Amino acid sequence: MAGFVDEHERTMAFAEIALGQIKSLRLTAVPRNYEIWYVYATGSNPALNKIVNEVLARQGKLTESDLDHIYQTYLSPTRTTDRIDKVGVRIIHEIDDVMNVITDALGLTTNFSNHLADANQRLTQAASREQIKSVIEMLVRSTHEMQQTNKSLESRLAASKQQINDLQHNLEAIRAETMTDPLTGLGNRKYFDRAVIETVKQAKQSGEPLSLLMFDIDHFKSFNDNYGHLTGDQVLRLVAMSLRQTIKGKDIIARYGGEEFAVVLPNTALRQALSVADNIRRAVMSKELKKKSTGEILGRVTISVGVSMLQPDDSTDSLIERADACLYAAKRSGRNRVICEADPEFSAEGRIQVA
Repeated sequence: MAGFVDEHERTMAFAEIALGQIKSLRLTAVPRNYEIWYVYATGSNPALNKIVNEVLARQGKLTESDLDHIYQTYLSPTRTTDRIDKVGVRIIHEIDDVMNVITDALGLTTNFSNHLADANQRLTQAASREQIKSVIEMLVRSTHEMQQTNKSLESRLAASKQQINDLQHNLEAIRAETMTDPLTGLGNRKYFDRAVIETVKQAKQSGEPLSLLMFDIDHFKSFNDNYGHLTGDQVLRLVAMSLRQTIKGKDIIARYGGEEFAVVLPNTALRQALSVADNIRRAVMSKELKKKSTGEILGRVTISVGVSMLQPDDSTDSLIERADACLYAAKRSGRNRVICEADPEFSAEGRIQVA
């Protein structure tokens, strides 16, 4: 009992802190904001606390946009496992219901078969019209009951089928979320890892060319250090938007990690891949970065790009390693440029790493 009281007092203390923060900052008392501040009070999510403290130190307040970003980035993804578990439990229950319906149907079918067998025997032994009439009436009743039961079973099965279809759509939506980077809306690292393996496999089977682009935002750390993480997030979204506007068709776009992005280009040879990479680089550089809270122009964002093309003896890892090495060469060569494995800078990079 003492443990329950202690837990009650502890959680009530967190609740009071959360409500106190909502009042002092004059925020709307909606569940999203309460959850943010409750988690903040517990200290269980250090990344959330860090971003909240940074925004408050810089702005003195949290806007609705800030709160939405914090919730989507630091709280919403943690719910995915719970949602999958809940949907899984509901699917299991629906399957149990369907199995019960099938069991009932089998039992009724067995009973009806027994009635038919009994009727057949009685007809064989019937010695008068009255006896035959009695058997026929019994068959009519049994058949009518079976028809009514079948309608009921069909209705139950149709309802279960619809429910399972709905749950399947829920799972597919959750799966899509687990493959999506919440900040940029692009595929995440898990999505990239699966997609590149499958795409490389298909390219080897078909003999078609395949190229890989690895991007890195130049001087990204300085955006975070000088203007804060929210501006850094804005930079990431700007690059993601440029990628979506430039890349079309079956090409695969993903946030590889941190400030690094990846694009897989099926059926694309090196020369064409270089053209795509430079188009993306120019698209990113053409946009001015503006601080949302003040309207201040922060300058232009640039990216460095490494490009590799699939070779017959390549594995997925070796393809990525070469593109990454080209990216590293682009950054060492001055940034804001595209380097491929045919460029002298890449060969020089190889000599530097060997040395």
